[in-house]
Amino acid sequence: MVGIKQCGCVGNRVVKVCGNRLAPSAIAVSPACAERRFSARRCPHKVACMKYPFRLLALLAIGLAPASSAGQADYQVVSVQDGGTIKGTVKWQGALPHLVASEINKDQQVCDPTGEKRRDLERLLVGPNGGVANTVVFLRNISRGKQMDLPVARRSLNQKNCRYEPHILLVPVQETLTVKSSDPLLHTVHMSGSADYNLPFTSAGQEITRPMIREGTVSLRCNAGHVWMNGEMVVARHPYYAVTDQDGNFELTQVPPGDYEVVAWHEGWRVVGESPLYDVMTQARVKRPVFSDPVIWSKPVTVPARGEADLNFTLREHTPQIAQGR
Repeated sequence: MVGIKQCGCVGNRVVKVCGNRLAPSAIAVSPACAERRFSARRCPHKVACMKYPFRLLALLAIGLAPASSAGQADYQVVSVQDGGTIKGTVKWQGALPHLVASEINKDQQVCDPTGEKRRDLERLLVGPNGGVANTVVFLRNISRGKQMDLPVARRSLNQKNCRYEPHILLVPVQETLTVKSSDPLLHTVHMSGSADYNLPFTSAGQEITRPMIREGTVSLRCNAGHVWMNGEMVVARHPYYAVTDQDGNFELTQVPPGDYEVVAWHEGWRVVGESPLYDVMTQARVKRPVFSDPVIWSKPVTVPARGEADLNFTLREHTPQIAQGR
């Protein structure tokens, strides 16, 4: 649950602004206002909150309504009787870039049980056939279709041997993400983007859940000094998302017949710098890699009724990009 940040006034009503930032139009009124008065020093408008608890609770419901429903307001679940399928691949073209692995310099007994000493950052995984794994493929701006059926395995995160599993998550907006640690040491999952959380884990088997209330992308990093740990999450408003497998294959099913724009989103693989990080466990300054921006490109497709459309993408060192959208 987000914490209360400050008291403020809207017109002649006392409100509290909650969390690190608000969704558009979402101003939350604190229910605690109905339990105590605020002095004139904290708010210039003297409002007797104790006298109007029901009005304040009603305002709370109104204020939170846009934040809880806006993410799915423009997508309608319908029965798809004659849906088609979009299938394809994402493949690498050209010479592979030189990727530098990260040194495992902390908690080696847990983080490096096989003694490899270095860890691939998993930002660009290309198979023997050239297929690119971990590319998110989705339909842009679809408004009607099947019920939410994103893969269950990509709706939760596990920290195992100081690695995020899976590396790419797909979580429906307005649903809950479960984060687990299988490691008997300190981890801190820091989220930035469409979700802003900092979740501490101190023991193996610990689980924490948090709601995903805003559509978009979320970067995952460890703030406990395991600088190689990284992952990405997409919070989706509709079910037409897929993540390519180890051979670069993807499939979108039960798509209503029609013309669409299919977008491919890759997290980006180049290390463009380092950012300083305070290791909360050792109280030392460490450096974490900073990655290049995601690569986003698209193609049009026509989906026939009860038919199949093939669509293939090519990723290379300098892929032309488009503006991001959902």
